[in-house]
Amino acid sequence: MPPVETFGLTKRFGAFHALRDCTLRVEAGEVFGLLGPNGAGKTTLVRLLLGFMRPSSGWARVGGLDVVEQSVDVRRQVAYLPGDARLPGHMRARGLLAFFAGMHPAGSLERSLKVAERMELDLSRRIAFMSTGMRQKLALAAVLGPRTPLLILDEPTANLDPTVRGEVLQMVAEARGEGRTVIFSSHVLSEIEEVCDRVMLLRRGQLVLDQRLSELRDRHLIRGVARGPLAPAVGPWSDSVSIERGEQGRVTIDVSGDLLPALRWLVEQNIEQVRIEPVRLKTIYQGVHVGTADRSTESRPSSDLVDEEA
Repeated sequence: MPPVETFGLTKRFGAFHALRDCTLRVEAGEVFGLLGPNGAGKTTLVRLLLGFMRPSSGWARVGGLDVVEQSVDVRRQVAYLPGDARLPGHMRARGLLAFFAGMHPAGSLERSLKVAERMELDLSRRIAFMSTGMRQKLALAAVLGPRTPLLILDEPTANLDPTVRGEVLQMVAEARGEGRTVIFSSHVLSEIEEVCDRVMLLRRGQLVLDQRLSELRDRHLIRGVARGPLAPAVGPWSDSVSIERGEQGRVTIDVSGDLLPALRWLVEQNIEQVRIEPVRLKTIYQGVHVGTADRSTESRPSSDLVDEEA
């Protein structure tokens, strides 16, 4: 039974579709990335999976359990970090971890304390006097303590310094190594590329891309300036090549798989200023988001998109 499965999942608020006809399947032991601009439907999807909302139509199952009829049992199998986690300011950090460890059936204060130690979090402080980054570390320690089959992390590295970001990504990889399934939502594309096996892109409540990252890593772009006509690509490898021509002789050659046949063909062409670069998630994101947007309102890349090294 897949950890997460939906079919035709839809949520309407009056005439507005927050999520429309979403059908997906997340496999066991997979780190599944949720990507999309603000308002794309990511949080709505997560809230539906946790039974916090009732779908307008369609269905969803978590671990084979119906998210509407068996929502309490669903939440026993999930550890969830919301993007706007709010913690009671009157408590001290260690007391909060003990409180949450006691609440969740899979909770473990010992594991939460180890997570806090890895992030070098001072647990003696009162939460009201913690910085934003320290509160984020504390929320992570509370969520990563329970060893649940499904882990949902919404912007887990927000407000963290680069060193702690790397530690969090390492803990996500360790969860996958334990056979757990992780749904990972982030606006930092380099984090998605580093830890995710597959990424789903939502736009205006609709699933517009389901991309396996291993396939993306096999793609490269060759850019250059052609000083004459190009000979056609011939051979079994030609099906994995597409050529786009621009102004002033500029060409972009998209190659999937082994680069060697394409390079052998390339040296026979009259092309200058050649650059070879991997196809990154940012390219795919902008191609989908900008390429299908209404020119009057969404012709610019989304301002919430971040492309940086974690």
